[in-house]
Amino acid sequence: MPHTFADFKLNPQILNAVADAGYTMPTPIQQKAIMPILSGQDIMGVAQTGTGKTAAFVLPILMKLKYAQGMEARALIIAPTRELAMQIGENIRTFSKNTDLRTVVIYGGLGPKTQIAELKKGVDILVATPGRFLDLYLTGHIVTQHIHFMVMDEADKMMDMGFIGSIHRILEVVPRKRQNLLFSATMGELVHKISGDFLKNPTIIEVSTQATPAQTVNQVLYYVPNLKTKLNLLQQLLKQDEEVKRLIIFCKTKTVADNIFHFLEKRYGANEVRVIHANKGQNTRINSINAFKEGEVRILVATDVASRGLDVSKVSHVINFDVPIIIEDYVHRIGRTGRAFQTGDAITFCNPAEEHYIYKIEKLIRQKIPVTSIPEGVFIEETPYEERQAIAKDIDLQKRKSDPDFMGAFHEKKVKNIGNSKPAKLAAVKNNKPGVTRRKKSIKFDAVPKKDRKRK
Repeated sequence: MPHTFADFKLNPQILNAVADAGYTMPTPIQQKAIMPILSGQDIMGVAQTGTGKTAAFVLPILMKLKYAQGMEARALIIAPTRELAMQIGENIRTFSKNTDLRTVVIYGGLGPKTQIAELKKGVDILVATPGRFLDLYLTGHIVTQHIHFMVMDEADKMMDMGFIGSIHRILEVVPRKRQNLLFSATMGELVHKISGDFLKNPTIIEVSTQATPAQTVNQVLYYVPNLKTKLNLLQQLLKQDEEVKRLIIFCKTKTVADNIFHFLEKRYGANEVRVIHANKGQNTRINSINAFKEGEVRILVATDVASRGLDVSKVSHVINFDVPIIIEDYVHRIGRTGRAFQTGDAITFCNPAEEHYIYKIEKLIRQKIPVTSIPEGVFIEETPYEERQAIAKDIDLQKRKSDPDFMGAFHEKKVKNIGNSKPAKLAAVKNNKPGVTRRKKSIKFDAVPKKDRKRK
């Protein structure tokens, strides 16, 4: 097995770029994937985030393309999100800086004019999100007949985001004779389905158990009763300023992300924290991510829009302020830390309604997340009535999904009290409840004619 990048017999231009980027030793996914890709095999790679899988497919593609040629793309890389597409584009430019290969990244959220102008200058490697690729293909700005390499990165996320229809349409318009590479952190049913349509006799490369977090990530779980207590706990953890060098806080919704941002902004100031989510403009998101990467900003608050494709070195901590509903996102969230052989901490806050998802996450990653008690200095707030009701409603919904016969906590209370009140008995009889005796129907006094009534 190759132990250095020179063992892959890459050309000097690529090797020099790899060395300049600070990479000295290939990661396990690179050791296993680069040689089969160079030999022309279709690949299905299963690897957790932060293991260097982008370089595992970029380096051999650069080696096989060699130099700029023609005006149309010869390699197509499909990514689920703009952030991941941009990250892949940056990696390609880093490794191809000593060559004349041209890379264009296209994605939605911005007007297409600039991207169309870039395509017209000529392109060798095209990185695209599915929707924008189809838009520009259908308007005649992308020609696919010269594509020899097609990569599908983060296939599981693409399936979660509902891109399976778009992927099938893309497969219809690219040449059948091509080399295919599919990479994913998890291997669910839909990923298996698309891999059957996409790959031909693939070599399967699995560098770790599916959906296993990196061993360099130290996981911690806090059971927290409510939102205010989560904020108190967050504030307590952030007092350890020296340990928290660079932090990403993941939230379930845009509203929660904005609330946490304003909470932290008051404490640390606008220069220390940024927030990114779907409602933020594309340029704002790009600027926030770049400021975080360059160390200008210490804390980044984000929804799952940033859980994949955000390759930032030296992220010391990740905090899951909310437990992700799409359980696979847990692996990708905590994969933002502990990257490239560095260690990191992943901390998760869990309220009673989220315990259901923790159980599913532990089943997915096949390990228990260590539980830690809330520190003594954290004030545990009383759960407000509205939040208590919302949590109870969520728990009822979860139970209904797992047990179709479950009628809800409120209904259970009603059934327990049946037997004392007449309306409850009649309702039970009507619904054929067991254990309730049907009473004989009584004759209403008003229903008897006046002449037939007995005088008292």
